[in-house]
Amino acid sequence: MALRIGIDVGGTNTDAVLMDDLTVVSKIKTPTTEDVTSGITTALKHVLETSGTSTGEVAAVMIGTTHFTNAVVERRRLKQTATIRLGLPATAALPPMVDWPDDLREAINGSTHLVHGGYEFDGCEISKFDPAEIRGVAEQIAAKGISAVAISSVFSPVNPDMEEKASAIVETVIPGAEITRSSEIGRIGLLERENAAILNSCLRSLAVETITAFRRSIAEMGITAPLYLTQNDGTLMSADFAEQYPVLTFASGPTNSMRGAAFLSGLKDAMVIDVGGTTSDVGALTHGFPREASVAVDIGGVRTNFRMPDVYSFGLGGGTIVQPKPLKIGPQSVGFRITQKALVFGGDTLTTTDIAVAAGIAEIGDRSLVKHLDRKLVKAALDRIHEMSETAVDRMKTSADPVPVIVVGGGSILIHKTLSGASEMIKPDHFEAANAVGAAIAQISGEVDRVYSLSGMSRDQALAHAKSEASDKAIEAGADPDSIQIVDVEDVPLAYLPGNATRVRVKAVGDLRLAVSGKR
Repeated sequence: MALRIGIDVGGTNTDAVLMDDLTVVSKIKTPTTEDVTSGITTALKHVLETSGTSTGEVAAVMIGTTHFTNAVVERRRLKQTATIRLGLPATAALPPMVDWPDDLREAINGSTHLVHGGYEFDGCEISKFDPAEIRGVAEQIAAKGISAVAISSVFSPVNPDMEEKASAIVETVIPGAEITRSSEIGRIGLLERENAAILNSCLRSLAVETITAFRRSIAEMGITAPLYLTQNDGTLMSADFAEQYPVLTFASGPTNSMRGAAFLSGLKDAMVIDVGGTTSDVGALTHGFPREASVAVDIGGVRTNFRMPDVYSFGLGGGTIVQPKPLKIGPQSVGFRITQKALVFGGDTLTTTDIAVAAGIAEIGDRSLVKHLDRKLVKAALDRIHEMSETAVDRMKTSADPVPVIVVGGGSILIHKTLSGASEMIKPDHFEAANAVGAAIAQISGEVDRVYSLSGMSRDQALAHAKSEASDKAIEAGADPDSIQIVDVEDVPLAYLPGNATRVRVKAVGDLRLAVSGKR
C-alpha cells in the first residue's frame, strides 16, 4: 500500500489528509498559523495519531501553499532582480517590466539589460550571440550586488541555446547566482514569459527559506518520505525543483481543490465551486483537470503566460464579514481569526458562518450566540450569497446548457440550495478537505509548447514528436512510464508566419512513482 499525506495551506485554514491509495483514512482542518509551519505540524500529528499510522509507513508528503503568491500580491520579501534580454536590434521598443505596476517594480528594484541575440520562430538567429557583451552586463550586475538574474530570449522555447550560454557566463561572473531562464517556465510570448522568469528569480530566496521550514516540520515528526509541492496545473514537483521554480506554485490552491473535487465526485467534466474561509474559486474541469487559461494571467498586476487554471475568484468564504445596513457581504474576511472573531465563537464580528448557523444550515460554535439576528437579515444574506455563487458559475460557463456543479471547501456550508444553470449539485464525501485530497492524488506532468514548421514534416509527425517529448519530460520528472496519458493537445496554425508554421502544445501526465510502504 502507498500511504500519502496531502496538505493544503490556505489563508484561513490548513487542511491535511492521509490517503491509503484511493481511500481517505484521516483528515483535519486546522487554522493556519502566522508562522505556517506550526499549523502544518499540528495537521501532521492529527492525521498520523488518529489513524494509528507510524511515520515510517508514509511514502510521500505533498504540500500546496500560497506563500509565493501572497509575497507578490503583498510586495514583501522579494529579492532585487536583474533582467537580461537577448533580442537586439529587435524588442527595444518594449523593455523588460514595461507593463509592471510601479510599486512592484520598485519592490524588486532591479536593473534591465538588452543585448544582441534571439531567434526567429524557425530557429534562425535575429543577431549573433556576443559572449563579451553578456560578460560586461554580468559584471555591471555584480557591481550592484545583485545575485538574482532572469534571462530571456526571443523565441527561446523554440531554441533555448542562447539563454543557456548566457546563463553559464553569468554564473562564472556571479558564482551562486539565482538564475532563471524564461524557456524553462514560460510559453511562446516574450513579455509574459519574461515576466514569469523575473517573478521566479525574485522569489528564489524565499522559496529556499520556506521549503526548508516545510522540511523541518516533516523531519521533526520523524517522517523521512520525500516532499513534493503542488503546481498550478494540478501536478507535482519535487521540493528541490520547487526551490528553483517557486512561480509554478501560483494558483495551486484552487487547482488542488478542483482536482480533489474531480476525484471525490468521480466527474471529469463539471463546474467546481471551492468555498474557503476567505474567498471562493470557480473553475471548469476538463478531463479531470482544471481548464487552463488561454490568455495571459495577471499575478499581482503582472501578465504571465505559463500554465495557469482558468479560475474566477470572488470574496465569499466562511470568514467573510457581513455588514447589515446596507447589506454588504465581503470582500473583507476575518481569515484565520474566525475562531476569535465570529459571533458563534464569542467574537464581535458578524460573518457568513454566523448567518449559516442562524439559518439552521450549519452546526458550528454556539448557536445561541446568533439567535438574536433578525430573520429578514439572515434570509437576505443567504439570498445574496446564492446570487453571488450563481453569477460566478455563469461567468465561467462556456454555454447556457446546464452542467453538473461540484461544491467543495469548508465554506461550502453557505451554499444550501441548487444553483440555477446546474444540472445537478454534488457535495461529495470529504468535500471540506478536497484541496488536501487534490494535493495527495496529484500526478507528475510534462509539457511541450513550441512552433513547428510543417514544410518539412506532416502535422501528424509534429504532434507525435510533441507527445513523445512531453511524455519523456513527465517520466524524467518522476512519473511511472506505464501510467503516462496525453491529456491535452492543441495545435494552432500561425498564418502570419512563413513555412506553414503551427504552434503545438501537448501535456502528458502520469502517476508518481512511490516506494510502497510497509503493512500497517
